[in-house]
Amino acid sequence: MSDASSRPGPGEHNLAVLAEQAFARHGDYEQVFFEGRWVSSGEIHERSTRVAGGLRAHGVAPGDRVVVMMMNMPEVFVSYRAIWRLGAVATPVIFLQKVPELRHILTDSGARAAIISAELVDLFRGAAEGLDITTFVVGGAGGIPFAELEAGEPAGIEPRADDDLAALLYTGGTTGRAKGVMLSHGGLWESGRGLNLVARSTDTTRSLLPLPLSHAYGLVVAIAALHADRKPVSVVQRWFDPVGWLTLVAEHRLETSAVVPAMLQLLLAQPLAEYDLSSLRSFGSGGATLPPAVREEAEKVFGVTVLQGYGLTEASAAVSAETVGEHRPGSVGKPLPHAEVRIVDPDGNVLPAGGEGEICVRGAGVMQGYWHAPELTARTVRDGWLHTGDVGRFDEDGFLYVVDRLKDLIIRGGFNFYPRDVEDALLEHPAVQLAACVGRPDPERGEEVVAVVQLAPGRAATGDELVEFAKARMAKYKYPREVVVLDAVPLTGVGKINRRAVREIFSDKRGRS
Repeated sequence: MSDASSRPGPGEHNLAVLAEQAFARHGDYEQVFFEGRWVSSGEIHERSTRVAGGLRAHGVAPGDRVVVMMMNMPEVFVSYRAIWRLGAVATPVIFLQKVPELRHILTDSGARAAIISAELVDLFRGAAEGLDITTFVVGGAGGIPFAELEAGEPAGIEPRADDDLAALLYTGGTTGRAKGVMLSHGGLWESGRGLNLVARSTDTTRSLLPLPLSHAYGLVVAIAALHADRKPVSVVQRWFDPVGWLTLVAEHRLETSAVVPAMLQLLLAQPLAEYDLSSLRSFGSGGATLPPAVREEAEKVFGVTVLQGYGLTEASAAVSAETVGEHRPGSVGKPLPHAEVRIVDPDGNVLPAGGEGEICVRGAGVMQGYWHAPELTARTVRDGWLHTGDVGRFDEDGFLYVVDRLKDLIIRGGFNFYPRDVEDALLEHPAVQLAACVGRPDPERGEEVVAVVQLAPGRAATGDELVEFAKARMAKYKYPREVVVLDAVPLTGVGKINRRAVREIFSDKRGRS
């Protein structure tokens, strides 16, 4: 996937320049469809230049953090480009926050301004009370109207170096208080370019974007479109819902969509025969490990190629990915051009093909560090290598496989294994739509294996039945001793299993028994 001849020289990775180049390359055309209206590339470009000027007039300077907290809408694209044009730092925030979580992000980041959508005004007010943050509101009252920003004089592009900060993204906080991850212009530029090389292999241009643009994965997918050699067209969902997703694919003859595994599982539970999905050609799956059974069913039912990828916020969201030409089920592809990957044992020794150990990443996409956390940064990035906390292995041909998270390792009676083994087994049951496994503290065995499941619509199964189902398929030490059927398995805002919430379910359960 190398394409060194097209790469810019040092200091030429400014994301605002990349957006300007994309507009110059493709011109004005209908680029984004959102809730019944097409928005042209020219409109997005023109609005972003004026919003940049408006932010400058309100005192936002290069390096200032600007919070962007909206559901998906065209103004998110406009805001990001305006912030980068000004040389400020985009600080995306997923709107599924509680007041204490949001206040931590606002205070920790030292945000100078915020752009929010009208439905989030009350939440934001509660979190920002007493803080000096200039607030702009899209489509409603409660702050300075976003339209006032657009009335400003167009702004030029502020020069930025490759290592200047472009985005400050806060991790989901499922294992503790959210940490600010510092990502550079150069790192995001390279990461977007890597994903665009994957997109080129699918030969598609019409995509559906259900991912939250406030998450690293959604952000880099949007940057990847700026690298496109053909005119990219995006249909944007305000927030993912499976029926709306299917309707939009059928209506607009869409060819591809970037998703997370939980989205695929919810889509597969829908009455798919009611929709004309014949235009679909591929899915890009990331954000979490895709269970083999889900991948196989998706490829069969949708008639597509599912291309898996691997990344994390600390590595600008994209480390490896499959392409149509380099596609191996079960893997997350080969490292992208900007990323060097190795597998190491607990002592830091590099393991050969087949050896399972911690995935470590080096390259342009690796974060500059955690905001205001130098000690944590030093523990996480050592000698230029980002220690991801993920367990993986390479095969003999250089394809990467992700096993699970180191911290999620279950140790039962001296036997070590990962939750994914249990989850994959439970997902083989025809009634199970989602599954999540954790280790529950146990005085005799150290940890006991427990799981929660969400059943597919119209299906029935009891927890005891699912225990017996897994028992017949797994080693004695590994099968879950308790399975709880829930209306919905807890997920994070971007569709990952929220293991902390699952552990709390079993903690609460024990406390009530």
